[in-house]
Amino acid sequence: MKWLNILLIFLPIAVFLEVTHGSPTLMFVSAALAILPLAGIMGTATEQLAVRAGSTVGGLLNATFGNATELIIAFFALQAGKLEVVKASIVGSILGNLLLVMGLAVLLGGLKYKEQRFNLKSAGTVASLLVISVIALMIPTIFDLAARAIAPERVAALDVNLSDAAAVVLILVYAGYIYFTLVSHRDILSTADDEGAHDEHDGPLWSVPRAIGVLAAATIAVAFMSEFLVGTLEEATAVLGLTEFFVGLILIPIIGNAAEHAAAVLFALRNKMDLSMTISLGSTVQVALLVAPLLVLAGLVVGQPMNLVVTPLELVAIFGAVIIANSVVRDGETNWLEGLLLLAVYAILGLAVFFYPVE
Repeated sequence: MKWLNILLIFLPIAVFLEVTHGSPTLMFVSAALAILPLAGIMGTATEQLAVRAGSTVGGLLNATFGNATELIIAFFALQAGKLEVVKASIVGSILGNLLLVMGLAVLLGGLKYKEQRFNLKSAGTVASLLVISVIALMIPTIFDLAARAIAPERVAALDVNLSDAAAVVLILVYAGYIYFTLVSHRDILSTADDEGAHDEHDGPLWSVPRAIGVLAAATIAVAFMSEFLVGTLEEATAVLGLTEFFVGLILIPIIGNAAEHAAAVLFALRNKMDLSMTISLGSTVQVALLVAPLLVLAGLVVGQPMNLVVTPLELVAIFGAVIIANSVVRDGETNWLEGLLLLAVYAILGLAVFFYPVE
């Protein structure tokens, strides 16, 4: 994924536009393009630390930093009060991982290999957790609709209270999932792909200080680019003819997880479908059980109370994506047609979001 580093040229361009108060649209595009390679650098640095730290701690590091870029972008959007953009980015990340990433990996891997197999126990465990992501968004949304008919004047506060409590529960579930996969059932869920996963990466191992330094620098750069991105969001979307809903649901998840998406596809092309499934399904679980709850709780800290109530379109889309993902992983093997179907659903969803009316 070294080719992504070419886009680092947009980092100084975005800084220059910020200093000179340049075009908001150009700054938005430059910041978005600069985040792509920075996300890849963060992923590489995290992987280097994971290799040095050992499998257990390494897995926890990958879980923690896997969606760091998107979390940073969403946090700045949260600070700016763009709560609908934040919620749309959460939903968009779940949909992107299940439909776009898995779809591309299964399609391209299936075109190279007639059938690809993976650890059904590992993928099935994660797929089961995906159901919680649907329930976690379904209950607050249905609660909101029911509460509006009973106590419309209190519904906003009640939505936040329910979401805060649900966020704590989801984080506890995520902690249990980490313990389950890395400690109690590690031997059962591990696969042959886990060994030598790093062997095919170019270059020697980084030293720990280098990996930490690169990770810190990339994180700081992503934070600045995210602030630029969110700060110009309103003006840029108006000029580009896009809605903030579309940007949150489609563009931000793609930008924040681009490097991770590329890794899933590359592993599929190497016939390492276990690792590819771990990336797409595992990242989805991280978003639903860790990133979303953290953003809800962060809203209390920054004075922007946020709930987990989503639109009917988002809820139906997540429900459908989880059903499709479960149907793909249920037999422990994939083919290119299943990947095509996943991408088709994502394309239709993208069109629906693009044409979705806004107030």
